[in-house]
Amino acid sequence: TTEQTPTKPTVNKNIITYTDTGYLPNTITVKNGETVTFKNQSSSSMWPASAMHPSHRVYGGTSLDEHCPDTTNSAFDACTGILPGTQWSFKFDKIGSWGFHDHLSPKNFGKITVE
Repeated sequence: TTEQTPTKPTVNKNIITYTDTGYLPNTITVKNGETVTFKNQSSSSMWPASAMHPSHRVYGGTSLDEHCPDTTNSAFDACTGILPGTQWSFKFDKIGSWGFHDHLSPKNFGKITVE
């Protein structure tokens, strides 16, 4: 007989939750190559995107009009509203500190540091 070892579920610590009061946490540090998931637990759509509003140019170097739709997933921009109860993820492959905001409610913002 073969003995089976139970596997532990994978826990993703790189989760930012969007609520009706903004991003929680609004500052996070990840390792280069890791993915951050933005979970929408608010009552309205969110649109996570790189700073600065409204261009979204800081992370990828291209403007909203130039990189949306982001078919290569390289611009740190959801390019659309993410509905309540859903999520969007982005893999960070550039070391640095990257500001982000909610394009639909730019008063909600934060920072992701990639080491």
